[in-house]
Amino acid sequence: MMSVFSSGLLQKVAMSVMVLLTCYFMIFCHCPEKGTKHVDTQQKPRLLPQSPLPKSGPCNCYEGSTLLKNKLPKDQYEELLQRRAKELQQFKIRTTSVLSTPLFALPNSPLQYPIQGFHVQPLISTPVPGLALHAGQRSSYKVSLKVSKGVLTTEIADGGKVQGDGMTKLIMESSSLVILNYLLAKVFYTSTIYHIHTGDLVSFQFEEHEAVFPITIKQPLLPVLYNMGTSVSSHVTVITKTFLRYPQLKVLLSSIRRFYSDIEVIIADDSFETEHITGEHIRQYIMPPAQGWFAGRNLAVSQVTTKYFLWVDDDFEFTEGTKIEKLVEVMEAHPELDVVGGTVKGNQFYFSLLYDEGEEMEGGCLYRKSQGRFHSLSGYPKCFMASGVVNFFLARTQAAQQVGFDPKLQRVAHSEFFMDGLGSLMVASCSHVSIGHQPKFSGDSRYGRFRHPPSNDSMFKLQLHFFKNHLKCIKYG
Repeated sequence: MMSVFSSGLLQKVAMSVMVLLTCYFMIFCHCPEKGTKHVDTQQKPRLLPQSPLPKSGPCNCYEGSTLLKNKLPKDQYEELLQRRAKELQQFKIRTTSVLSTPLFALPNSPLQYPIQGFHVQPLISTPVPGLALHAGQRSSYKVSLKVSKGVLTTEIADGGKVQGDGMTKLIMESSSLVILNYLLAKVFYTSTIYHIHTGDLVSFQFEEHEAVFPITIKQPLLPVLYNMGTSVSSHVTVITKTFLRYPQLKVLLSSIRRFYSDIEVIIADDSFETEHITGEHIRQYIMPPAQGWFAGRNLAVSQVTTKYFLWVDDDFEFTEGTKIEKLVEVMEAHPELDVVGGTVKGNQFYFSLLYDEGEEMEGGCLYRKSQGRFHSLSGYPKCFMASGVVNFFLARTQAAQQVGFDPKLQRVAHSEFFMDGLGSLMVASCSHVSIGHQPKFSGDSRYGRFRHPPSNDSMFKLQLHFFKNHLKCIKYG
């Protein structure tokens, strides 16, 4: 019995010793204290991961796509390609900056710095928030900050040494971590190049550790605010473009007045023989003859002074279901939206745009998918997100003006506005607001010649996509 008891006791003692040793190593070897020295990682600082990022290459055109280079005159292709490449480079200069550089944080870094949301105005001195060093005890602490599009300054403090104050590289050193962090808290950045939207990268270094973080240099936008009243007429202007269809236009205007007596209506008119349209709250702008679809849209939108405009074709007709205020309600509830479409005689046409940027010289691949949609709109189950909508929509005036309607597109064009707005327009489609459509027009014989484009017009449109939109191929699905 004594031997068994002794053996069991020894086992318990041995287990207790092992547990104590394990706790000792966990507490004293892995938890830094004031008296322990910080162990640096041996990994060298880097901006990119060890495996390179995938390079952009040619995009794959969907089956049935139109290869745009085949629609160009062969003797002009190389020259067009060179001109397009030059335009693309200028576009990139205008729209990209160092802020698009991938940055990767290293593990176990003692450096503290802002990783997002640090904005400065050009040429304005601004404090850099959040800079600090968290390191174990040393006899001396030394950090450096380096920029390329500005200069760095800090306060001079007793016990601290500063080099490069007012220069692109600032070095700070102190035997006290408290004083060094005080110097870091007083660092200011001032850009030296005036640019309204660019950026800088800051290199922040301590011993073997380096962090790189971005500074956004941006001139703030002045907010555009609309002093709207309580009626829908103070929110919305109805706009349309007419050409040789005065009987249809008059039906449209009469239907508008049945439901909205004082809403402003703007008409862009490029008919050959113009007819003066009279009535309160109607503005008719006479254009040179046959200027085209998008030229008229541009003119009409340019004259809108309300927050929103409602686009309607001149052969549409307001009905009991044409509730403009319901579209306004959606836009006001979701201020991020720029365009909200309805239905035309029950047709809720919409589409999604899928774009692969592709390779610089060949261009990208664009696929327009009819009835393609994204998720539903929060709070409005009859609405969902899309890339483009039917030719009856409420639009935010400022957003539409920024995209514009290309006057080169004179005849059939609609999707092109949403293509040009891809990446800048937030679009939704709703089924609970509708408009009617008048019977097919059979009036002026000249209308058909302009309404239905010949094959060379379609060829021109494809060539325009090749150059302007930098596309390799396009598919309408």
